[in-house]
Amino acid sequence: MPVAIVTGASRGLGFEVARSLSADGWDLAVDARDPAALGAAAEQLASVGVVRAIPGDVADPGHRADLVAAATELGGIDLLVNNASVLGPSPQPRLADYPLDVLAHVYAVNTLAPLALAQLALPQLRDRFGTIVNVTSDAAVESYEGWGGYGSSKAALEQVTNVLAVEEPIVHVYTFDPGDMRTQMHQEAFPDEDISDRPEPETVVPALRRLLFERPASGRYRAADLTAVTP
Repeated sequence: MPVAIVTGASRGLGFEVARSLSADGWDLAVDARDPAALGAAAEQLASVGVVRAIPGDVADPGHRADLVAAATELGGIDLLVNNASVLGPSPQPRLADYPLDVLAHVYAVNTLAPLALAQLALPQLRDRFGTIVNVTSDAAVESYEGWGGYGSSKAALEQVTNVLAVEEPIVHVYTFDPGDMRTQMHQEAFPDEDISDRPEPETVVPALRRLLFERPASGRYRAADLTAVTP
């Protein structure tokens, strides 16, 4: 069975990606900050393969080591999906007022943690010609007022991903922009807005599956530009 690490898998896109992989027979090591929510998600995820649920924060080096160790025990890492993110303050503050200690945590989770997990996983990913998917946002490339913290952390993640792709030519390295979705994080970003018109995260999974199964050249891909694929 192939093995994947999926971070932030207790809800939203992370959960839907993990559920799709599990249905295909993948073994999974998944995480989330809330142990109860992760446990409930793991009960739903064990479709065909094995699911190891490791609660914790990806900004914690010990947790990252535990997550990689769990995937290694399952047989070795074929896929790393860096989906876990934090928004920062809600509502989003202007950069002139952004608390720098909070901004440092946003970068620790959204930029540094994905790279740190990639560093731990790369020896196995190289051996298995594996794949890294770093989930990004249009806020990384557009200048939205109030999105300077989250957006710049994702912009930094994208450049890290670009360079990593050049440095690791035998590993497929993608940034994946799912677009707006009806998620808890999106609601936190717009606390007073009705976001029921946004698509559910599960609608984005077919686009991500195209990356995983067709394995195009490393790079940045938007869900809106990808079509569904049946492997």
